[in-house]
Amino acid sequence: MKIYVVIPARNESKHIAEVIKKTKKYCKNIIVVDDGSRDETGKIAKSMNVSVLRHIVNMGKGATLKTGCDYAVKKGANIIIVMDADLQHDPAEIPNFLKAIKDKDIVFSYRKLYKKMPLIFKIGNNFINIATKLLYGIKLKDTQCGFRAFTAEAYKKIRWNALDYSMESEMITRVGKNHLKYSEIPIETIYTDKYKGTTIFDGIKIVTNMILWRFIK
Repeated sequence: MKIYVVIPARNESKHIAEVIKKTKKYCKNIIVVDDGSRDETGKIAKSMNVSVLRHIVNMGKGATLKTGCDYAVKKGANIIIVMDADLQHDPAEIPNFLKAIKDKDIVFSYRKLYKKMPLIFKIGNNFINIATKLLYGIKLKDTQCGFRAFTAEAYKKIRWNALDYSMESEMITRVGKNHLKYSEIPIETIYTDKYKGTTIFDGIKIVTNMILWRFIK
């Protein structure tokens, strides 16, 4: 099995080297997609001998992940793992994803330190969790956690159009529409930025899109 880890990054020069170093312990095929960073993110990643793709301008997480996943498929990936570049996701969890995906198309994750999440983000996430269950019959504890693994074949079916963070919900809607087999595993998460996450207003926007996606092929 050929495994690739795709890491979208924008202005993460503070963390990217450590993320790559830790990830290399579990996977040798690493793709960093620099989404128009204004710092040394891309330069640092290149110096660590991993594949680096770059958007000249900031295009958003959805577009950035799609660039990386498309490249991974082109390189012959069988399994793709996507994770953040800010140390909120621990690469040590990678073996758990690989174990869980053996009989599944996609593996989601939920943050065990949910109690430490800022209240506004909890409300926004719960709002989306409920909508996901009602609209698509998919029950997840944490629909907005971006640490995920899926097969290359599943990627072809869940490949999203959203350019921003709503791609994480669009991915779930496509899992539901295509009746893919999924599971969810717990992960450790460190909140390095209290302002980062899905707010109530983000949740409303995402759920509105989910309603539209429900009735559009």
